[in-house]
Amino acid sequence: MSASSRSLNGLPSWGSRYQRLSQRMLDLSGDRGVLKDVIQEGSGELVTPDASVLVKYSGYLEHMDKPFDSNCFRKTPRLMKLGEDITLWGMELGLLSMRRGEVARFLFKPTYAYGMLGCPPLIPPNTTVLFEIELLDFLDSAESDKFCVLSAEQQDQFPLQKVLKVAATEREFGNYLFRQNRFYDAKVRYKRALLLLHRRSAPAEEQLLVETAKLLVLLNLSYTYLKLERPTMALRYGEQALVIDQKNTKALFRCGQVSWRAGTWE
Repeated sequence: MSASSRSLNGLPSWGSRYQRLSQRMLDLSGDRGVLKDVIQEGSGELVTPDASVLVKYSGYLEHMDKPFDSNCFRKTPRLMKLGEDITLWGMELGLLSMRRGEVARFLFKPTYAYGMLGCPPLIPPNTTVLFEIELLDFLDSAESDKFCVLSAEQQDQFPLQKVLKVAATEREFGNYLFRQNRFYDAKVRYKRALLLLHRRSAPAEEQLLVETAKLLVLLNLSYTYLKLERPTMALRYGEQALVIDQKNTKALFRCGQVSWRAGTWE
């Protein structure tokens, strides 16, 4: 049998392969409208309902070997928020069943995919589609977004661990945006994290946790401003990092970078 006469994962392409495949798949929706087959197990927590996900995916029609939709060609997939950027109901249900690092295959009946009308010219009417999805990572900003709009007095009513968790989420979003070369957006997230930490007054025994969290954000801000070609701001945040840890090698390196690059911008 030639490679072209086989479907995904070596299943024969003749007959109704989706029907055969569906017989060994898990029913997620309760009406067999969303079926799942795990290819590679993931680890950690399940995707949360308000998460933004980082996924690789490819969508297939039953009698086509090439995907009608895929983001696997992108070097860095786009972060997509459930309920906003994910438009297929079946995909959202499927993602909520996944863990980081998991690879799974899903069958979506028309009700959970493109409906009775399909999506001409690619998707015929009333079509079941197959998606292979790899969950690279996910971030849940719902808790962070709600917390950041509270007043300083309201935030102070929460335990320190809550503040540290929200600040860490903001920094993680900043890190993702930075990796996508979206430096301005990354800066906004880092500054949100720093503002939360600056607002928090902690007892002496807890202050070390706050300062450690601040140091990570300050280093990121310094590097981000370097990328934005704003050496004065990069140096400011690098020096603030050195106030927390005078021997921090990254902070010393950042300040050195600023001094060297400033000459090239003059």
